[in-house]
Amino acid sequence: MPGDAGTVLLVGCAGALGWNAFATAPEAHDGAPDPLDRWSRRVIDALAARLGGVALYPFGGPPWLPFQAWARRAEPVASSPLGLLIHPVWGLWHSYRGAVALAERIALAPPAPAPSPCETCAGRPCLTACPVGAFGAQGYNVAACATHLFAPEGAACMTLGCAARRACPVGAAHRHDAAQAAFHMRAFRAARTAAITPSQSPGRA
Repeated sequence: MPGDAGTVLLVGCAGALGWNAFATAPEAHDGAPDPLDRWSRRVIDALAARLGGVALYPFGGPPWLPFQAWARRAEPVASSPLGLLIHPVWGLWHSYRGAVALAERIALAPPAPAPSPCETCAGRPCLTACPVGAFGAQGYNVAACATHLFAPEGAACMTLGCAARRACPVGAAHRHDAAQAAFHMRAFRAARTAAITPSQSPGRA
């Protein structure tokens, strides 16, 4: 599996759903690396064992499993201008923490078709909200984004979340609160330290 799987069940978080459970879990407070990934493994491994399936994860690769392709088959999601999958209800405020592959094929109705909310979004504010213009015709400028997050000027993004993502009007009621946003931004910044050249990295001459 998953090549031999009959069904793949995606498991994720949406809005504060999932986050509230993680925030009170031991992994969130033990000081060890990758707390959210470790919590996801504990919870989804247990779910897979209960269902007699195999737990799969979008992290820990390579190889990387096609979670976005699976998501398109499971839900009415579409690519947003930021590269994140957008959901008509949850907007950009959802994520897939893992999946459970089952040998048997479960008869499931396909998701109801829904147009991408980006198609009718006036002005696409997500593309102009970034303070350093990290999103544009050439794609996502990782180095510009990461450098900004290490600078004092990036404090708002670090504490409130990505300004471009927050500018999306879809699913605005499900935006991350300050604690959730700050957690994800710290992890995001740490993972992208390599995108900063030595001359850009804080603390280096």
